[in-house]
Amino acid sequence: MTTRTWENLQIPTAGTFALDVAHTRIGFVVKHMMVSKVRGNFADFAGTVTIAENPLESSAELTIKTASINTGVADRDGHLRSDDFLAVEKFPELTFRSTRVVGHSGDEFTLVGDLTVRDVTKEVELTVEYGGAGTNPWGQEVWGFSITTEIDREEFGLTWNQALETGGVLVGKKVKIEIEGEANRA
Repeated sequence: MTTRTWENLQIPTAGTFALDVAHTRIGFVVKHMMVSKVRGNFADFAGTVTIAENPLESSAELTIKTASINTGVADRDGHLRSDDFLAVEKFPELTFRSTRVVGHSGDEFTLVGDLTVRDVTKEVELTVEYGGAGTNPWGQEVWGFSITTEIDREEFGLTWNQALETGGVLVGKKVKIEIEGEANRA
């Protein structure tokens, strides 16, 4: 692995890295019935991270196939693919394109970018934890990361809900996004 020291971190040298789909999970968490949480993930995605000479000028892009949503319950997944939620026939992809790194502290970076869901684009802020770099047994350069953010799904046109007799709603407005992954030099 070709690394360099930057602000007490061993980071990869500049270059473009592709997400390793086999070692990356794009997950989400949403409140259900105001009492519990439902977790899910997207299985079909592709993305790149370009690490700049100045790491604070780095960028990232991600495309997710909406039909690949999976919560482990076929009926719920079908509803999430329907026009009530992701409308996968009309909107087959979710995209994220970074616009800037706005800061960092130790191994944690704040990345800002444009998230597009159902043709609605909003600026979001991601917390990116750098996990380290190495070389896998096949000689491929790899580095890891964890990403979190929270969005209001209604801002992206995902407004379907159902009132509960006990008060509240069936599906929470806030969606926590959790990404664990690895990227390989492209």
